[in-house]
Amino acid sequence: MKNIFNQLHLEEILNRIDKLSPISKPQWGKMDVSQMLAHCSSFQDIAMGLSFPARGWLGILIGNFVKPIFYNDKPLAQNMSTIPDILIVDEKEFETEKEILKQKIITFQNNGPEKCTTHPHPFFGKLTSEQWGKGIYKHLDHHLKQFGV
Repeated sequence: MKNIFNQLHLEEILNRIDKLSPISKPQWGKMDVSQMLAHCSSFQDIAMGLSFPARGWLGILIGNFVKPIFYNDKPLAQNMSTIPDILIVDEKEFETEKEILKQKIITFQNNGPEKCTTHPHPFFGKLTSEQWGKGIYKHLDHHLKQFGV
């Protein structure tokens, strides 16, 4: 499984982000490309310990049992539900969101596993830094595939 803490995997993700354009269209889902970038940026905030969405009852009930879907080799399902706090519905500016996301990904990788949040994921609960690294890569990969890159 690829991991965002690996330099080659980081570079791959950044190159794929650079292939997006303001007119990139989703192959599934409701977000436009700028909203997707803002969504991924908000997810980075959770992994970096900058945002702490509350755990929902379903996550508390089953999150620990299903959390391998966050960091295993199987692709995430299309149209999978998201954390309500990071569902982006307002209009966003493409270039701004693209640069913010890239900087957050670089910062996360540069900070290394030891600076990963110890706060539980809002659905899956407690994750190791390795699980976060794999999950961040998988989440970004999912959304980049959503937009054909």
